[in-house]
Amino acid sequence: MRGAPTILHLDMDAFYAAVEQAAKPSLRGKPVVVGGLGPRGVVATASYEARVFGVHSAMATAQARRLCPNAAYLTPRFSLYRQVSDAVMELLHGLSPLVEPLSLDEAFVDLEAEGAADSEASARAVGERLRADIRAATGLSGSVGLAGSKMLAKIASEQAKPDGLTLIAPGTERELLAPLTVRTLPGVGPATAEHLRRAGIHTVGEIVEAGEEELVRLLGRAHGSSLHTMASGRDDRPVIAERDAKSVSVEDTFDVDLHDRAQVRAEVVRLAERCVQRLRAAGRSGRTVVLKVRRYDFSTLTRSETQRGPTDDPTVIREAAARLLELVDTTGGVRLLGVGVTGLADFTQEDLFAQAATAEAAAALEAAAAAAAGDVERAEESQAEPAPVAPEAGETTVEQVRRWVPGHDVRHAELGPGWVQGSGVGRVTVRFEQPWSAPGRVRTFPVDDPDLEPSEPLPLKPGGPGEAAAPEGRPEVTAAGGQSSLPASRPKSWSSGPGPSSGDVASSP
Repeated sequence: MRGAPTILHLDMDAFYAAVEQAAKPSLRGKPVVVGGLGPRGVVATASYEARVFGVHSAMATAQARRLCPNAAYLTPRFSLYRQVSDAVMELLHGLSPLVEPLSLDEAFVDLEAEGAADSEASARAVGERLRADIRAATGLSGSVGLAGSKMLAKIASEQAKPDGLTLIAPGTERELLAPLTVRTLPGVGPATAEHLRRAGIHTVGEIVEAGEEELVRLLGRAHGSSLHTMASGRDDRPVIAERDAKSVSVEDTFDVDLHDRAQVRAEVVRLAERCVQRLRAAGRSGRTVVLKVRRYDFSTLTRSETQRGPTDDPTVIREAAARLLELVDTTGGVRLLGVGVTGLADFTQEDLFAQAATAEAAAALEAAAAAAAGDVERAEESQAEPAPVAPEAGETTVEQVRRWVPGHDVRHAELGPGWVQGSGVGRVTVRFEQPWSAPGRVRTFPVDDPDLEPSEPLPLKPGGPGEAAAPEGRPEVTAAGGQSSLPASRPKSWSSGPGPSSGDVASSP
């Protein structure tokens, strides 16, 4: 424990939802839920307006819709979240070289490392300045906790939410912790909490009163001793600078179990290509390809294959994932698939055997994927030409062009930038607005409208990094003066109607 509250914990407030509200003027001050939108979707983040209705992260999206039917339900845009996160982390690195990110929106900072703070007053001043700098750079709010240990700093930031700062002065730790529930402490999950409840222990103060010997009897030596130490307010864990990622992976949960073997194989190929995109975006390569399969009965299987050297070759990873699939029985149905790469390195070592693979073999794999997806023309082309290289990160594939995802960015040749509000029955509804504009109007188009195309996210502030330029030779016009194609009497929570795409709808207040 330190004698001054010089460990800072930053936790951005409802990060994904807050970014969406900042990017979409029509959603500000209204309930927003970000997560999976299908029948098996899960809430990633809910805005504070949605939390009033009982919606929270890790809740099934179907349940969230029942609790808050008028919220805007959006799919995540991780490219934008990472861009905003990078801006926040840059501010943290300006305070100290010791920054320990826990996620895109959360990090510890050691303020003693370069003398940024050495007392309660200086630590509080740094925390307030950081909150102001984050708001100026991103327009978002973050909650800050300051204490003499990581555990207490995290507890302090939780108490500061939303948009606040809490400082725990040294010497007050046990008094602050005593009335809190046992779940407040790191490492106390539902199972441990239940063990403690059966022993009559409900609060952190009661853990201290029970004594270390009793906790060891209940939970074992390692867990019991550690828990007693933390309950007493003692936590000597240092702030550790960024760790290298150990793996890169992608996975999808399907709304309906996949039973067709060819379709499962096509999904594995698609996931392998996405994994390569992410791998290359990180400038990494890897030796071991891992396939994850969750079957209809929730049993989860993993299979792996190690290459001769690190690779980011899409053909090598795609074919390895396909071979691994042959080792798994999927006849009962598949609810989740994932492809990952481990054993990461910063270089590639070309696999001579992969280089020797014929173009016909690669084309055959691509043709099988296309045929399973029902794309006959693409399948025939793939049989005559080598399979295309997986697109670089940020590029849009042909398959993505006509799949309009609620909340994602688009650009119209005449109306300019907007975002998908919903899609179904051959139509896509777009709201045309920008982060710095007034709330925009809504227009509906055929899903194959040639003037409408997917777009990169706009920055939260004009002129920021990653801002998309207007199409050359075409004026950029917002739809502020246009007419909505939706009836004025349409309810706040709406659906595009029946059909296979009717679930791809973002209800907008």
